[in-house]
Amino acid sequence: MAEIINLNRVRKARAKSEDKTRAAANRVVHGRSKAEKQAARTEQERAERRLDAQKRETPTED
Repeated sequence: MAEIINLNRVRKARAKSEDKTRAAANRVVHGRSKAEKQAARTEQERAERRLDAQKRETPTED
């Protein structure tokens, strides 16, 4: 015979698992010190400037 499954319990277990995953991601994002956040921001800006410097400008014909 098949095992009886309580769908409410399965739904709640899935939601709890998703909440744990979301919480872990938030800990990574928000669990950094001010200096770490500033360093990451500086590195991102440096990468954007480097990328912009490598772009080729196309001449516009007006």
